[in-house]
Amino acid sequence: MSAEGPNSSGSGDVPTVLVKDSQGLQLLCFLEQLIPLDGHDYALLTPVDTPVCLVRIAADEDGEDEVIEELDGAEAILSVADVVLQEHDLTLVRSAVTLTVSGELDEPDLDELEDELEGEDDEDDSDLYEMLIQFRSGDQEYGLYIPLDPFFVVARLEDGIGVLVEDEEFERIQPRIEAELDERESDG
Repeated sequence: MSAEGPNSSGSGDVPTVLVKDSQGLQLLCFLEQLIPLDGHDYALLTPVDTPVCLVRIAADEDGEDEVIEELDGAEAILSVADVVLQEHDLTLVRSAVTLTVSGELDEPDLDELEDELEGEDDEDDSDLYEMLIQFRSGDQEYGLYIPLDPFFVVARLEDGIGVLVEDEEFERIQPRIEAELDERESDG
């Protein structure tokens, strides 16, 4: 049940699915798991391109960096990020679900990251990000950060196309998908 799409990562025969959101934005993803529920096929997917998040960097050391969730008013900032990424032969893509970066990226060295984390007394290691680029727009510093935890997308498959599961539908099926995945993991 996978849609054939470009396989830009060279990862062989991993099926890809094109996901669309309610605004018509698209994101090409690898199919990780297929979960049948309520007569629909739901897919657990990972983006082909690298997901990134836009962060407003605090002006002083005591301030907190802020992840910018709502990108509607951020086009001027994203345009600056476009230029900086092009200098590294990378492209910022305004995809469904998340911003992504396409191009050849160096993979984070997980052993090095684990060494850095040893000794740190962080209660929540799930918010780990690696800075991809830092840039200035106006009088503010920003960065594009890569989440180090896997980035999953949930979509409902319809005629080989993934329809992003959002809002109430996501709230309704997320626990059931997690339960199914836990059961599969314990069986395997």
